[in-house]
Amino acid sequence: MSSPKSSSSAQHSSDGSQPWLHQQGRIIQEFGTVKQFPVALSMETRLYSGQRLNKVLADTRILHDLYKKYHWLMRGATFYQLHLLLDKHAGEQLELIDTIAERVQTLGGVAVGDPRHVAEITTVPRPPDGVEEVPSMLSRLLEAHELILTECHDAAARTQELGDDGTNDLLVSEVVRTNELQAWFVAEHLVDTPLVHA
Repeated sequence: MSSPKSSSSAQHSSDGSQPWLHQQGRIIQEFGTVKQFPVALSMETRLYSGQRLNKVLADTRILHDLYKKYHWLMRGATFYQLHLLLDKHAGEQLELIDTIAERVQTLGGVAVGDPRHVAEITTVPRPPDGVEEVPSMLSRLLEAHELILTECHDAAARTQELGDDGTNDLLVSEVVRTNELQAWFVAEHLVDTPLVHA
């Protein structure tokens, strides 16, 4: 006669739908490293591009969150229009986040994922926890856009020198163009112009 099994192992062996909870495993790839992928780029190039992309990714995630925060906190006569615009921009930034992260992975790297890790990497200044006046919120968005654009112009030039056309194309065609267009839309809301007389 066989000895009785523990209730835990008996439960798992008899119930195939039971999740195996509280698992912990070893780290199989460290952040800041790249594994070998057959993408016709050297390990050094892929490592460099991954580092630059993770910086842009961290800043983009903060910008996305600023857009969502200000979308919720908007005030005043232009509330409705800005409420909708900021949410639209947040959605576009969210698409960029996924695209940038997937490029890091394509290069064999590890995309920055944890929000606490993002906060360590970003250079976008932290805003107050409370509600600022509307022009200040819009100005913060513009400053974040400019930080990202400055980083992207430099990273795009350098990755092109290294022959990483995919990263260069992503930075120029998607990240730069999206941020430039959004900065234009936001900046025009800070023009002090009369509405009913010339």
